[in-house]
Amino acid sequence: MFENYRVFKTEYAGRPLVVETGKIAQLANGSALVKYGDTTILATATASDKPRDGIDFLPLSVEYEERLYAVGRIPGSFLKREGKPTEKAILTSRVIDRPVRPLFPKDLRNDVLVDLLVLSVDPDCSPEITGMIGASIALSISDIPWNGPIAGAFVGLVDGQIVINPTQAQREVSTLELTVASSEKKVVMIEAGAKEVEDDKMFEAIMAAYNESQTVIKFINEIVAEIGKPKFGYPSCEVDHDLYDKIADFAIEKVRFALDTDDKLVREERLGKVYDEVFEQFPEDTEERKPMMEECLYKLQKFVVRRWLLDEKKRVDGRKMDQIRPLASEVDITPRTHGSALFTRGQTQVLTTATLGPVSDAQLLDGLDDDESKRYMHHYNFPSYSVGETKPSRGPGRREIGHGALAERALVPVLPTVEEFPYAIRLVSEVVSSNGSTSQGSICASTLALMDAGVPITAPVAGISCGLITEGDGWDTMLDIQGLEDFFGDMDFKVAGTKKGITAIQMDLKIDGLTPEIIKKAFEMTRAGRFYILDEVMLKAIAEPRPEVKDCAPKMLSTKIDVDKIAEVIGKGGKVIQKICADTGAKIDIEEDGSVFISGIDKAACERLSRLLKLSHTIPRSVQYSLVQLQEFSISVHS
Repeated sequence: MFENYRVFKTEYAGRPLVVETGKIAQLANGSALVKYGDTTILATATASDKPRDGIDFLPLSVEYEERLYAVGRIPGSFLKREGKPTEKAILTSRVIDRPVRPLFPKDLRNDVLVDLLVLSVDPDCSPEITGMIGASIALSISDIPWNGPIAGAFVGLVDGQIVINPTQAQREVSTLELTVASSEKKVVMIEAGAKEVEDDKMFEAIMAAYNESQTVIKFINEIVAEIGKPKFGYPSCEVDHDLYDKIADFAIEKVRFALDTDDKLVREERLGKVYDEVFEQFPEDTEERKPMMEECLYKLQKFVVRRWLLDEKKRVDGRKMDQIRPLASEVDITPRTHGSALFTRGQTQVLTTATLGPVSDAQLLDGLDDDESKRYMHHYNFPSYSVGETKPSRGPGRREIGHGALAERALVPVLPTVEEFPYAIRLVSEVVSSNGSTSQGSICASTLALMDAGVPITAPVAGISCGLITEGDGWDTMLDIQGLEDFFGDMDFKVAGTKKGITAIQMDLKIDGLTPEIIKKAFEMTRAGRFYILDEVMLKAIAEPRPEVKDCAPKMLSTKIDVDKIAEVIGKGGKVIQKICADTGAKIDIEEDGSVFISGIDKAACERLSRLLKLSHTIPRSVQYSLVQLQEFSISVHS
């Protein structure tokens, strides 16, 4: 029945990697059932027959779909089925999208969908890495034009030793969570969270991942040689070169003048006039070919910016290649929030507020891994007014979720433990003005907001981005890229860290990959950049965390009682604990191990309540928490 059924096997980082084709999802352009250990993913790639009209980009979607049956669980929602993608699923989709996208032809406009359905999860074999390999296989064996393959590797750092695709036990003690995607010749994607790992060690880990991935790339090439389909032809959506030449001859000097300013509003006003003049100059092309003319003008801007960078080492705003835009920061911006800060870099501004709450305010999670909750949440908002537009807000998109997760990841390593600081923490970064590098601005603003809130972080964290411009074998990097350098450049290499080491990395590419030399240079530039930001700006706004949380913030204490006393403190049907909370205005959370977290605005009341709970070890059971004691406590609190 399945005459095209094939099975391919290899070993990857000491575990079996098995690929089955020709049996499932045969109506897709390319499909494969990929098994890494017991982790199983159905990877499919499909493309439309014709290009989508009226667009100037590749309409690619990567969907990583979680199913709770993969870990033997029934969804906890009222409907008992999976709803919208979890944050983890969205982030995984982005991690796989980033290395896949640059390898499509630049002039392809057909809709492309890569779907990764998680069928089974082995805790020791990452479904994210399995999904990335599956996407690469499905695209490589399909008839969709794509210049792969790629392979992914997850890297841990256990007792100072680099471990490729660590097991669950190794991940729990690892000081590094690094995902690297590689092609046959270059590194095409980097994403990392780390506990202040030094730059040299991070570089070593990246190259170890690249080297290990070559085994899988060779394996995929062997599969393609046996069953790969010829790639289909498509109508090129390149610009009309004759029209481009006409517009360039007329407008190139006008475009140079328009771009040559450090003020985004001035630049956009000048460019608007250039567009109007071009449409007036070529009226015969305006009606039917206006979209093409607009694309020609976009490419003309790109040509001007890239020539400046490559030939003159000239940046749009006049900075040197290693120079950071003007910086400013301040704290205590909003009076009734628990912590706040405003960080400004050029025309990019981020306002971050910190909110502290009881540990029970931690976010509950319902995903494929073992994480059930998180006490630190970071949310990032990018309203349209930040770029001078008028689009209404429709909630966070994938980009906002990704930037918030990056900032969250950058700060987790420096947060105090729940025993040291028994609070749930929520940060919200509002991008109030954007001209590039807002995610890194949110990291800087968030560090300041945490210190303003009195959160005893172990070290301040700063973030900075590094750009890249290439032509043939020539290349150069530039520090702190703004919007135009991001749009027209080849890389956005974001690095966050303390003076001790790196805490997070996210790399976006528009080319086919990076050499080791480029990666090293990016690390050198971002390290110098984050040191400068910390010393010259952030620590001058607030040198260390405030010794106490603010008056408007809840006061939190933690204590411990015997496990066998928990039921007595709670009381039948929660009667005792509810009475204590009602009389005192405090909130009590009790964990299974006997840990007790007490929160309230009045610190003295929380301390008296803590002492009362500790008395449970000595007061006879028959009189513990009698109404008389509660009333006396309540009177003492209110007095």
